[in-house]
Amino acid sequence: MTSGRTEWLILRALRWAMFGLLVVLLSVMSGVVGFAIGGGGEDGGGTTSPAQGEADFGILDEIYGIIGEDFVAQDSVDPGLLLQGAIDGALGALDDPHTIYIDPETYSLGIDIVTGQFEGIGARVEQDPSSGEIVIVAPFRDSPADKAGIRAGDVILTVDGESTAGWTVGQAVRLIRGPQGSEVTLGVLHENGESEDITITRAVIAIPTVFSHEVEDADGNLVNDIAYVELQQVTEESVRDLRDAIEDIEQKGYRGLILDLRRNPGGGLSATIEIADLFLDSGIILIQVDKEGNEVIERADSGDVGEDIPLVLLVGTGSASGAEVVAAAVRDNGRAVLIGTTTFGKGSVNHLRELSDGGALYITIARWLTPNGEQIEAIGLSPDIEVVLTEEDIELGRDVQLFAAIDYLREAIQAAVP
Repeated sequence: MTSGRTEWLILRALRWAMFGLLVVLLSVMSGVVGFAIGGGGEDGGGTTSPAQGEADFGILDEIYGIIGEDFVAQDSVDPGLLLQGAIDGALGALDDPHTIYIDPETYSLGIDIVTGQFEGIGARVEQDPSSGEIVIVAPFRDSPADKAGIRAGDVILTVDGESTAGWTVGQAVRLIRGPQGSEVTLGVLHENGESEDITITRAVIAIPTVFSHEVEDADGNLVNDIAYVELQQVTEESVRDLRDAIEDIEQKGYRGLILDLRRNPGGGLSATIEIADLFLDSGIILIQVDKEGNEVIERADSGDVGEDIPLVLLVGTGSASGAEVVAAAVRDNGRAVLIGTTTFGKGSVNHLRELSDGGALYITIARWLTPNGEQIEAIGLSPDIEVVLTEEDIELGRDVQLFAAIDYLREAIQAAVP
């Protein structure tokens, strides 16, 4: 990590290249991945033969037997750790951090991220496979984590004083989660290079989707001509809620819309396509490329509610996966500009396969490209207008990215008036 935000963002493209979007709810009920782009497996699991070639995996049993017979430190032989090491080694050889084994204990704690409530701090975390760091993707708005000062991009250094070095995301979740009213202290490293200990009181968290509220401009004046909507999750519910919000916005006569994706880690593929289609009457939404190199092109259809309203999207480090698809779709089709900072860079379609041991394999089955054919994986989307929040902005609660979006949209609307 470097001391400046700009330098950090440059390094992020390298250091976070191939980040695994293991979305984990920090909660009593949680601990399983959410879906990045692409939902869970309809086929439910089972085993399949290797895609190419043959390998004698029985050699692993042979090695395990020899360890049991001959290894000098038998007290240190832990079958579970040996198994986990073998799995980690096999998946590591794929050089794809998005393909992840979820152990039975962690998988059994999972909940559907689309519905329900959970107890915890209200944030999503991921792991950098190159450094092993546990990183906050985004805290939910008004969650205990958000109110305590946890930020998107924070690296979790310690949990209750214990170093997270060498931990998996599952290990971190099991210590960070806890019942309502209990406390956990996280030692975090912010994007600006500063570190601090933050104590958070866990609570019951309602999974958020769509927020719509009034905002103020840089002069402190209430904005009554432009609507603001924050989309924090890409789900089937959020499609419905966003459509309702847009209809309400148009009925009230707002002249433009700012869609905030800065805290959005993505979601299901079908919901992602539907959300992008709300704002497009034609054009490509995304290009999906499978293991054979075959392309599936998803296109927009006309006739939806948000196709005409002037639009700006706010994006940043916390915009990942499905949020990046939506942003790329409206940008490449000339429908909106992106304001903020570079997005996360997660461009794979993932599939959840349940395993016979009660765990699951979260496996990459395809990549996606933007409508212009650009790769987002490990790169992210660069905003059309870069606006960086300084430490002073954060401390003062001054959202200069939002101010820039308001100013841009007002000027664009004014320029379009005959």
